[in-house]
Amino acid sequence: MSADTRSPASPRTPVYAFVGNPNCGKSTLFNALTGLKQKVGNYPGVTVEKKIGETYSQHGHPIKIIDLPGAYSLAARSPDEAVLRDVLLGRRADTPQPDRIVCILDASNLERNLYLVHQILDLGRPVILALNMMDLAAKSGLEIRVARLEKELGIPIIPCEAANGKGIVELRLAMSRSDLPLAKHAWEIPAPIAPAVSELAASLQENDGKAPFSARAEALLLLTDQDTVRVTGSKPLHPRTSAIFHNWQKRWAGEGTDWAGSLVSSRYDAITELCSRIVVRKANVGPSVSDRIDQVVTHPVWGWTSLAGIMALLFLSIFTLAELPMNFIDGRMAALADWVKSVMQAGDFRDLITDSAIAGVGGVLVFLPQILILFFFMGLLESTGYMARAAFIMDRMMSRVGLNGRSFIPLLSSYACAIPGIMATRTIEDQKDRLTTILVAPLMSCSARLPVYLLMMAALVPGERVPLLTKVSIMLLMYSLGTLGAFGFAWLFKRTLLKGEPPLMIMELPPYRLPRVRDIAFHMIERAWMFLKNAGTVILALSIVLWFLAAYPKAHDGATTTQQLEQSFAGKAGHTLEPVIKPLGFDWQIGIGLISSLAAREVFVSTMGIVFNAEGSDENTAPLRESMLKAKWPDGRPLFTPLVCLTLMIFYVFAMQCMSTLVVVKRETNSWRWPLFQIAYMTGTAWVVCFIVYQTGHALGF
Repeated sequence: MSADTRSPASPRTPVYAFVGNPNCGKSTLFNALTGLKQKVGNYPGVTVEKKIGETYSQHGHPIKIIDLPGAYSLAARSPDEAVLRDVLLGRRADTPQPDRIVCILDASNLERNLYLVHQILDLGRPVILALNMMDLAAKSGLEIRVARLEKELGIPIIPCEAANGKGIVELRLAMSRSDLPLAKHAWEIPAPIAPAVSELAASLQENDGKAPFSARAEALLLLTDQDTVRVTGSKPLHPRTSAIFHNWQKRWAGEGTDWAGSLVSSRYDAITELCSRIVVRKANVGPSVSDRIDQVVTHPVWGWTSLAGIMALLFLSIFTLAELPMNFIDGRMAALADWVKSVMQAGDFRDLITDSAIAGVGGVLVFLPQILILFFFMGLLESTGYMARAAFIMDRMMSRVGLNGRSFIPLLSSYACAIPGIMATRTIEDQKDRLTTILVAPLMSCSARLPVYLLMMAALVPGERVPLLTKVSIMLLMYSLGTLGAFGFAWLFKRTLLKGEPPLMIMELPPYRLPRVRDIAFHMIERAWMFLKNAGTVILALSIVLWFLAAYPKAHDGATTTQQLEQSFAGKAGHTLEPVIKPLGFDWQIGIGLISSLAAREVFVSTMGIVFNAEGSDENTAPLRESMLKAKWPDGRPLFTPLVCLTLMIFYVFAMQCMSTLVVVKRETNSWRWPLFQIAYMTGTAWVVCFIVYQTGHALGF
């Protein structure tokens, strides 16, 4: 088919969709064009990230850009690919159908990338091709005849190198055109399938209101992927169209016709023929830099050594580089509290500000530098291309627990935060593997656990400073326990609740790239803002509530601060929980912290600040560690022994102490069944493991 028709200029703001395979540089181009003019959220009904940005044409007119999830095909096999398909086909009522499409291709893997482009050209809408990574293609010995490809397809093609900022201006100019041509796009549909395509297309036009080009494209897509993946928000097919499709299915089944395979093969034949005319491979090209690096980092021995070294470097950086800014923040918060005490009269309102607001928020804010370092490393690993290698290395181990290496990336992301880790599972095609990964992802020690671990380490080790080697060793132990727990439960679930064989992993190893500091910094700032917003809202609000619960109702005159706390609302709640947690070595005061940290794990630190600062007088500004070490059981035994501190850290390794994660799991699984199961099995495991650790240690005299 061919068309010389030109798309009419739109009186409203044009809407472009950015589409492409994973790792094609789509997000880099999106960020370069839109800068800070972005809105990030989720598509309603599914936790797939929705990015909308704005740029301006060469004449200063606004252009809206929707950055759609990366996919290899419109034949959806996961929720994020289903969102891409449904937005382009206009099935989603919550997102406008884009007027135009920018397809970003990895020029070094042109044949694979063209499959998605080939499907999009069927839609009969204006398309611009951005041939990204032209430098990598040249290094691989590939010459792309851009002018020939542009003539063959009849649409604008922009060579670019997004990582180096090349081609951005040219792409903006192409997007500014009001007369984008439609593609000259033709390929041979297999004869047994052609009548079904015509009949389905006619029904889609008549009953679903599709335009001719779009109807034909959707008919082809329906026959290719059988429309097996639908997400909330997508519009269902008309019953007449569905009936036609099922009739053809029965007919082909009787004839033994593989209709989907025939269409895919025919499309690939057309792409292979096109590439033979536009891609020239140079002779005598040696292995690329990526290939040489991969000989080391994917080696059966050196690969594991590299991975272990990277993780060790991560922990060392968290403890060494963050120390100075942490001390600065801690000092500023203490100075602020002292200043408030110097200018205000003693009373409940002053205590509310110093012991609740400043102590609560400051106790968590001090860990911001460490969390930023963690997110920096995660961004660095992802942007350089190493993350995919880590998944490759882990594939053999993951297969032993019933998963494949593709599940490792969400689990690795969960070290930073379980929420984006759970969201990353949408790329996992097998639903049982996806659900298993969601269920075990919160066991990976996230950044919210860092404040709890560090506080317990300070109380566990005698002396003013915890030796660096001790910090790293304890932290590695906690992270290893969480990781082993995640693998262990994955093995159990895949053999019981979610029984199934692990699928083979087919994953692209993207070429190594120099990290874009700007993108990593943007990611860190975004995460830091989320953390600060959480500290300034949720944690502040909870700190105030906890202070009130610890301060009221007022005890009798002359009561000690311990007596005041014990008979308060918070104290009564802690006493109610104490019989359950006492076998773990925890008392009612720790129980208050466990209850409060259900909102977020890091709230435990601010809660301990409120609970144990009450042990001193109004003028006592002793560090929280010292106040905790002074805490005792009624019989005079110290509360925070090394064994109790270790047990408490282990409890936070396994317990599900994060309501936000539970909400995301509910949204991801569209059911409360799995979040409730998650909190039951994780908290139950935490209790059993801590009971064994504490009772064994106690029996041995620790």
